[in-house]
Amino acid sequence: MRATDPGDDVALYVHWPYCARICPYCDFNVVRARGRKAEQADLVAAILTDIEAQAALTGSRRLASIFFGGGTPSLMDPDAVGAVIDRATALFEPRGPIEITLEANPTDAEAGRFAALADAGVNRLSMGVQALDDAALAFLGRNHSADEARRAVAVAGRAFDRLSIDLIYARPGQTPRGWTAELTEALDMGFEHVSPYQLTIEPATAFGRAVARHAWTPPDEDLSATLYETTQTVLEGAGFEAYEVSNHARGVAARSSHNLHVWRGGDYLGVGPGAHGRLTLNGVRTATVAERGIGGYLAGVGAGAPWSERAPQSPAEAAEETVLLGLRTVEGVDLEVLTALGLSPEDEPLAGLVADGFLCRRGQRVVATRRGRPVLDGVLRALLV
Repeated sequence: MRATDPGDDVALYVHWPYCARICPYCDFNVVRARGRKAEQADLVAAILTDIEAQAALTGSRRLASIFFGGGTPSLMDPDAVGAVIDRATALFEPRGPIEITLEANPTDAEAGRFAALADAGVNRLSMGVQALDDAALAFLGRNHSADEARRAVAVAGRAFDRLSIDLIYARPGQTPRGWTAELTEALDMGFEHVSPYQLTIEPATAFGRAVARHAWTPPDEDLSATLYETTQTVLEGAGFEAYEVSNHARGVAARSSHNLHVWRGGDYLGVGPGAHGRLTLNGVRTATVAERGIGGYLAGVGAGAPWSERAPQSPAEAAEETVLLGLRTVEGVDLEVLTALGLSPEDEPLAGLVADGFLCRRGQRVVATRRGRPVLDGVLRALLV
């Protein structure tokens, strides 16, 4: 399945919180994997039970996609991955040959699992390479070298037809020339999808604490902007389209159908500790958040209450979320959604954002321009606050 209307389909997001090492920039819900083997087996069982319980709530739906995120789901036992896929596809009839993505670290040890993961049903691998320079990888706290990543990519290419790579830019000391070379090497590896993320400093992370005490300084806004433009130029020159702010695909078929399903406002189940979901229950769009702690999640699933939050969304809340997600994509949002929020193309602030070149109209839709995309957070604040 590729880039279709979400309709009544439901997608599945599985959060696997375990990592071999916690990266200093990461503020996701993750824990060290060491010494937690028995707990991991319990978590797999709880995830299977959670999928069944949510299926009972949603009723008969078609399955749009499955996405294993984390954390580091390439640390999962391939048999466990296969069990999750089998349970989901038994409970929700797949809409044809669906996309099943798993995020992976490019270590030699995890590369040894790639063939088994493909046999389990994964058909798209999203590789968290992050950098192709050993000094940068050491700075980012990664547990692999650049050569190890290259070997893992070669192994992945033999197991999967569809490969995506995550890279981090705007690192201290990075230059446009160096970033161009790094991007070019990644493209030469044959990836159909590239997700370049600007390094973001979150206060609660090790990087956040280091920057607060002036241990190092991120690139300034001008250099960050230049690196952003370098990203667009290199990827566009190689035939990639930025179909979302941080996601570039070589053709429509290479886009992530799971992410598009979410960005278009489709329903999705979130299972695993801290996973978010969006479900239409009794005709009402409902936001769900699973218990964040692993112990709390296991206990919650066992008690039939896996969610720490289950909140119906008002029409205005649902519309605002559609705008927040939709304007990140090349599809933008329908004018009807903006009208539901009391926004008119003829009135401020929407008219001003269009006049200033941050947004533009395409028929009955509003999309972010190339000028608006690098400052999208500010555009959204101006539009919705």
